[in-house]
Amino acid sequence: MAASGNLHLSEPEPSLDDRVAKNKLREQALARMLMTYIATGLVFMLLPGTFLGVWNLLSISHKQAAHSVSAAWIQAHGQAQVFGWIGTFILGIGFYSIPKMRRSRPFAMLPAWICWAAWSTGVLLRWVASVYAFQWRILLPLSACLELAAFLIFFKAVSSHRPADPSGGRPGLDHWILVVISGTVGLLATLIVNLAGSVDVALRADAPAFGQNLDQRFLVLMTWGFMVPSVWGFSARWLATFVGLRPAWERGLLWLIAVNVAGVVMALFGQFRIAALLLLAGAVLSAVVIRTAFPAIQPAKTLGVHPWFPHFVRLAYAGLIVAGALGVWAAFAPHPDGIWGASRHALTVGFIATMVFAIGQRVLPAFSGMRLLFSSKLMGASLCLLTAGCWLRVGSEVLAYQSLASSAWKWLPVSAVIELTAVTIFAANLIATFLTPPPSKLVQIR
Repeated sequence: MAASGNLHLSEPEPSLDDRVAKNKLREQALARMLMTYIATGLVFMLLPGTFLGVWNLLSISHKQAAHSVSAAWIQAHGQAQVFGWIGTFILGIGFYSIPKMRRSRPFAMLPAWICWAAWSTGVLLRWVASVYAFQWRILLPLSACLELAAFLIFFKAVSSHRPADPSGGRPGLDHWILVVISGTVGLLATLIVNLAGSVDVALRADAPAFGQNLDQRFLVLMTWGFMVPSVWGFSARWLATFVGLRPAWERGLLWLIAVNVAGVVMALFGQFRIAALLLLAGAVLSAVVIRTAFPAIQPAKTLGVHPWFPHFVRLAYAGLIVAGALGVWAAFAPHPDGIWGASRHALTVGFIATMVFAIGQRVLPAFSGMRLLFSSKLMGASLCLLTAGCWLRVGSEVLAYQSLASSAWKWLPVSAVIELTAVTIFAANLIATFLTPPPSKLVQIR
């Protein structure tokens, strides 16, 4: 006899076909989201970022004076490259990959799109305020608020779901994720300082630019505090597989975080000599911990990408060490303008951009609907040109700014044109990849 009362019928379990179809739709939505982030980052990289940087360098080389260009324009170029390009890439890759790598439950897609809108608007407003000085006392702090809000949306979305642990215990985090988290904390600190500095400039300054004292500290926080550990974290996750290296030394990753954080903190307190020594130590340690200083133990996975890809990865880590060494030289030099500039360029282009060009063209096509890279030859061309332009710029900047060779002023615009060509090829290769339909069957990355 049936029991009295309402009968509660459970929903039928979805069939295997339904689950497969649902997962396929979600993968397509994730791929569209990631491609939007990457395309947005490419636009910021090319126009507000690289083009303005080339224009600035042409003006400096024509006048043969390092301070002949507005500080607001130089800072606008840096913000567009760091936040508009690298920041947008990292947010998009983070939304796509971090929950998967942690085997977390899927998050709603709406926060990812709100984050993209707020972040892109914030970066664009910063560009308008700095370059055109249009309503900059309002737009400068507003842009910083939007960027910070976008980051908080990102952080909540990717960290709100803990990975499932079959044993029922509390799961620990992989060490590479701890390195990524240190970069994420660095980004949060960068955005907070950016907001505080923007408000102060809006209230007190005569132009939309940070003062030299704040800007020097801010640059260390933005580069070594945010971008460098972010690249280290993803390197520790992917390079063993893609380059054939030994897995990263996990305990060493913790030491790496500690040394790098100590260097950034020293710089924030104005102890640039101590900071430079610590940051150089961290650069050398990273090549040991992530194994790029050692021979591969198995063949690199170069199917679909340029076969020189592993060499550029190693070259990027060598560039990081050169950047650290130039930083030490600058910290102890009596007139270090050219050396500081060369150190920053070796860091941002020789290390960061080279790693993005190498790893980005390796993983982004697969993330974007299991596509194949449009052209491995274009990948090789972009990396070769980027490397040539970067190191021509680094060498000529030291020689020209330090008055060691007057002819070096003529090499600066050449380096700028070479780098502009490199980033244009990189952007064209990725856009062509996104516009090419994925293969009908999923392709296994080898």
